[in-house]
Amino acid sequence: MKKSVVMIHGAFAGPWCWDDYKSFFEAKGWDCHTPALRYHDSDPKAEPDPDFVNTSIADYADDIANLVKSLDTKPVLLGHAIGGMIAQQVAARDLARAVVAINPNAPWGMLPETDDERAVARSFMEMGAFWNGPLRVPFELMAPFALNKLDEAAQHALFEKLGAESGRVMFEMFFWMFDDNKAAEVEFDKVKCPVLVVSGAEDRAVRHQLGKQIAEKYGSRGTHHLAEGHAHFLFLEPGWKTPARFCEQWMSKAVAGS
Repeated sequence: MKKSVVMIHGAFAGPWCWDDYKSFFEAKGWDCHTPALRYHDSDPKAEPDPDFVNTSIADYADDIANLVKSLDTKPVLLGHAIGGMIAQQVAARDLARAVVAINPNAPWGMLPETDDERAVARSFMEMGAFWNGPLRVPFELMAPFALNKLDEAAQHALFEKLGAESGRVMFEMFFWMFDDNKAAEVEFDKVKCPVLVVSGAEDRAVRHQLGKQIAEKYGSRGTHHLAEGHAHFLFLEPGWKTPARFCEQWMSKAVAGS
């Protein structure tokens, strides 16, 4: 059976962030799909589409689900950060053979527990009514919390590729307790496939303990892997092949056993 994987990027990013992983997995025989989340496929410095302000996590999940339904084989869903959350949501619709969630953000119902996580949420609050429009975060926030395993030149190069994000999406994720629609909810009991959660040990944006807690939600279906020496963008950091190799081997076993 063909090995297929859909790679779902995170907030502010785009399909470009998977270039290294895509080449790596294709060399291992995987059919790779790297879609752009809604409104993430244009010049990152351009003014976003006016409809971006109304975009929800639910829209992202629906778009990925529709893509998966168009494929001729059920894929592995590999997602980063909010992409990891979306991968789990789509898998809950019985649309995945396996899930790999890299530094997935906390789903509905899971509170921040570290000073770093609270600091990120507080920074959004200090931006005012950020949920009413497209959101861009400053380099001074992104660098220490998400780019901390890159040197300064690499930090700036990556940051220049990041675009705007839907303020509504960030509100739904960081302030889920005020979202009546529960857009960030993951129905763990409906995910019947194997789930691998990979956490960067030095990620300051998403604590690695959270990844372990998410994996434990799946019982025997869940596996947690701690990527030592890595942080939030571990697929773009020096030594990225080590976690890539672990993910690919796990995915191959999961597909073979499905």
